[in-house]
Amino acid sequence: RLCTPSSRSPISGLPRDTMGPPSAAAAALGSCGADAGAGEDMESSRRVLDRVLGALTALGVSAVAAVSLDLPRHLQLSLAANLGLAALGFVVTTATIESTGAMFIAARLRGIDLNKRTTKRDANGALVRPVQGVEIPESMGTIAATVFILVMSVFIPFAFAVYERHSFPHADLAEYLAAVLTITFAAFMGFADDVLDLRWRHKIPLPFLATLPLLLVYYANGNETGVMVPTQLRGLLGDYVELGLFFYLFLLILAVFSTHAINIYAGVNGLEVGQSVVIGTSALILNVVQLHRTPTQHTEYREQHLQSLFLLIPFLAVSLALLRLNWFPSRVFVGDTYCYFAGMTFAAVCMVGHYSKTMVLFMLPQFINFVYSCPQLFKFMGIPNPRHRMPAYDVDRGWVKNSYTEVRPAELKAVGKVVFWLLRTFRLAHVLPPDADGVVKVSNLTLINFVLFVMGPCREDVLCLRLLLLQVFCSCICFAVRFGLASYLFETVL
Repeated sequence: RLCTPSSRSPISGLPRDTMGPPSAAAAALGSCGADAGAGEDMESSRRVLDRVLGALTALGVSAVAAVSLDLPRHLQLSLAANLGLAALGFVVTTATIESTGAMFIAARLRGIDLNKRTTKRDANGALVRPVQGVEIPESMGTIAATVFILVMSVFIPFAFAVYERHSFPHADLAEYLAAVLTITFAAFMGFADDVLDLRWRHKIPLPFLATLPLLLVYYANGNETGVMVPTQLRGLLGDYVELGLFFYLFLLILAVFSTHAINIYAGVNGLEVGQSVVIGTSALILNVVQLHRTPTQHTEYREQHLQSLFLLIPFLAVSLALLRLNWFPSRVFVGDTYCYFAGMTFAAVCMVGHYSKTMVLFMLPQFINFVYSCPQLFKFMGIPNPRHRMPAYDVDRGWVKNSYTEVRPAELKAVGKVVFWLLRTFRLAHVLPPDADGVVKVSNLTLINFVLFVMGPCREDVLCLRLLLLQVFCSCICFAVRFGLASYLFETVL
């Protein structure tokens, strides 16, 4: 049970929802009376999560095993080794996170969960500054990324040792190593951001540099840089449009977007890892479906999806281990390291598997969140951007609710006035009446706050579940477009 001395976490021996020093744990115990019933619900939520993840993992392994029956013997062994190493990665990630929580806190890689009763507030429910509460280890995505990189390194002999020198697939090995290098560089940048708190002018160009090794190998291997033209337009544009340099520019932008999109779509326990698991699972399903439906004579196309699977399966394994500990009430924070790591993994697997356009559809909620956030992200649009845009906390009920930014409509520039008019007229945000000074409170422009505005306040894990179901719904739309609508636009759909 939450907040009882007998309910100890394997991490540093602290209560299940605390990871801080004994003094912080003692402070958390003080709220046990008010949270006893809620604690049962929290543990129930975690148990349901474990069951769901277990069932989905069993289905995923069964699907991968079924599709492997049509593969050559050496690829079957490689896939089996990949699954075994992924399982080992899950165990190692879980054990390492559970044993290093105190170490991260001692290194000052720690944070305080603002939306918990254990965080100190004044009589009006406002946070006390500086923030006081239970310290939780942060940047635990570093462990997940490190285990993933080690697993992929150990996997190299299982993937390529079977080949003779005269038939060795040098291009595949180069692409594999470039993908791992790119993901490693991104994880390193994320850890640097966690430690140094990099400014955005530094964050933006770094993913460009991280992606260059993979793009160079993509170019050297002579991969396609164009798009097929829909049947209805071929009389005008031909069968194929070569994009050349513009295609590489698209891949660079996709890498930067996927890296940062997860980072700005955050602020709820379990959301960063949860959305990544949904996107990764969607990509895994796509690979399995394509391996099942693509004829065996399309050897190169099938191997591309298999290479993508080799990267995705260990990624999902370490992410599931992290999700179990980051779920509400969070025992660890994932940090920017995981967001960079996950985003670059998605960019790498779609380049290796040649489904970059499909990946864009998988990340539709992230794109919507980015567009919706633009009035606050870009100063010229005029909507103030507070330090934290995460949901606010209802102390009485223990629920999360809309957080707000303050706007003075009369002082906005022309662009800001247009944005404010759109938000208020079309009810795209919760706009409160102005006070005596003409200050208007507008709910922060994130998809998280919009869902709270539409569906109302709720407990944090319920909000996370709603957002993840939205992610699943968008993945279903993607599959409908990829295999349904595409059949009306193209004669042959692979």
